[in-house]
Amino acid sequence: MIMWGLVCGRLLSGLFQKQIISPRALNKTCSLHGPVRWMATCRPAPLLRATPCRALIDELITLKAYHLPRNSPVTMRARMTCEDGHLWQSVSHYHTDEDGVVDLTKHPSVGGSYVGCEPMGLFWSLQPAPGGKQGLRLRKKHVETPYTVDVSVLEGHISPLNSSRDEQISRERELATVSLQRWYMVPGVRKIEIRQNRVVGTLFLPPGPGPFPAVLDLWGLARGLVEYRAALFASHGLACMTLAYFGHKDLPGPPKRISVGDSYFKAAWQVLCDHPQVCEDRIAIIGISFGVFVALRIATSLSVNPSCVVCINGPFCNVNKLFGEDGENTDEEQKHWNSNDQGYVSFKDFSLPCNVPPENFIQIEKVRCPLLFIIGEDDLCCPSIENADEIERRLRTADKSQLFTRVSYPGAGHLIEPPYAPTCHTSVWASQPTQSMIQWGGNLKQHAAAQKDSWPRILTFLERNLRGEDTA
Repeated sequence: MIMWGLVCGRLLSGLFQKQIISPRALNKTCSLHGPVRWMATCRPAPLLRATPCRALIDELITLKAYHLPRNSPVTMRARMTCEDGHLWQSVSHYHTDEDGVVDLTKHPSVGGSYVGCEPMGLFWSLQPAPGGKQGLRLRKKHVETPYTVDVSVLEGHISPLNSSRDEQISRERELATVSLQRWYMVPGVRKIEIRQNRVVGTLFLPPGPGPFPAVLDLWGLARGLVEYRAALFASHGLACMTLAYFGHKDLPGPPKRISVGDSYFKAAWQVLCDHPQVCEDRIAIIGISFGVFVALRIATSLSVNPSCVVCINGPFCNVNKLFGEDGENTDEEQKHWNSNDQGYVSFKDFSLPCNVPPENFIQIEKVRCPLLFIIGEDDLCCPSIENADEIERRLRTADKSQLFTRVSYPGAGHLIEPPYAPTCHTSVWASQPTQSMIQWGGNLKQHAAAQKDSWPRILTFLERNLRGEDTA
């Protein structure tokens, strides 16, 4: 009889909560089976909140989960599918507090993809899911659309998914989820394709009437046009033209050789200067990797006057003489390539100053504008430290040391990008027929810290030299 009363009580409790039966009718019914003691067990459903849920890629997103089991283990998980259809994910382990809350701005992760209090750790620790394609590098191709990231909180501490069984377990343990968007373009940014005077590029203009200070954006030997950093600069109020000079279908010559020279870069500079929405006397250059070599070549060897130059992990010398007035170049010399035990390639010796003929150095003594050098001390692709040391020495000898600002990051690798982008330690180098794996370097957490710190420094440096003011 007692068991029947308990069963009856649970069934009728459900009816009561759904307001199918009233308390008076309930008491009358239960009196037939003996007394039943009632206790409220209803509590709010778990809730996961992202603030904001639509943000720029470099903007902090606050993640906070409520109404969870108190003082209990939970897993925070981020998942997204990149434009090539590959799944990326990160997981991190937390313990809820006495109120059943996990706040990523206050609470430390105790395991998983990262440890410590890292409000944006779920984003910068994203990696290809186990069992997926190896050697991936996350690069946004279509800047008009966002990355959509699904963040979930799950019961207990779980590992990254690597099987359909794990997927089933995670669905059973999911307590709450939220979808958010991460953008490179704010509303109102205008994207303009440039095909003028043989120049191949994309110009991004900020919202508003202009004219605007501008940046010429130069990537390394990545094929085609890389647009996402230029779009982000425009979202911060600077016009920015990203320039193709290697591996683009609209450029002359073989697709895997640099077939443009000084005349091409001078024409690109002029296209940017002549645009009616650009302040022609307020133009900077930013380069990463081999783009640093190009940026310094433009600033010192062409009859142009950039307001400043930002260099991220790149050389000012090269074993090959790559540029001339007619755009001649020579084949890359693989004798300077090095490989580790896994066969992954490093190009550090390719631009070590001690390996380079004197005639292949940029004449850095001719520079007339401020230089900002961002250096990752764990760069496995370029001898950034050695190049910066030599640049600093030569500028000191030329009595121009005041033009040189150096920021160095222990543990950071080659690909220092805008904040919260995933660290890429190695990836496939698609420019080579053999699809070699390149070593970029970088400790996950230290590289993320370098990206977070360097980006506002770059923006402040540009604002100071283009507008004569610092950013807030």
